[in-house]
Amino acid sequence: MTHDIEDLIALFDGVFAPSYRTRLVIGGDEPIYLPADAEHAFHRIVFAHGFFASALHEISHWCIAGESRRQQEDYGYWYEPDGRDAGRQADFERVEIAPQALESLFSEACGKPFQVSVDNLDGVEVDRRAFSVKVAARARRYRSEGIPLRARALIDALEVFYATEGDSTECDSTEGGVTKGDATEGDSTGQGLEKAVAAGRRRLEAGSATRPAARAADVDTA
Repeated sequence: MTHDIEDLIALFDGVFAPSYRTRLVIGGDEPIYLPADAEHAFHRIVFAHGFFASALHEISHWCIAGESRRQQEDYGYWYEPDGRDAGRQADFERVEIAPQALESLFSEACGKPFQVSVDNLDGVEVDRRAFSVKVAARARRYRSEGIPLRARALIDALEVFYATEGDSTECDSTEGGVTKGDATEGDSTGQGLEKAVAAGRRRLEAGSATRPAARAADVDTA
């Protein structure tokens, strides 16, 4: 299964640009969230180097950020760079558990392997396994207690798109002269994107934040 970053951008923008005025943007070395301003009509989630995993990770932070946070650059948080000591690393991991749990659910929805990121190569040694256990536990909690609305909408879109991605053929049929193999890959991808975007928008319109529980989730949460 292929994971084309342009597909992810099209899915995200298709689902969220109309209602949340937010787009997914390829950036350089450092990811950043930029709210709309006088020169930009849309909020921008800028992810690093066009990497698929980086995009999913930055989206996960956006899905957790509440309305007031989304009006501030990088949600009003100060990023602690690589080279953290034990105390600062513990703080970093604490705030990263929830977004990385969502990232793992996004990865699962599109059939992509997920690995946690401890992001401290030049700092104190990190217990990666222990952090992975915490992230997995938070993902299970999301499943049982409810996934935030925007995250659930993206998961719906990813599940629809990657369930149909690669199915570029039509069933054998003499009606209309269509036979297996006649459909082009581009046609299939376009139709898959349309269906996936529609699925994500339906979730937003329904306003159901969870499966199976029901509660508002457009707020900062951990």
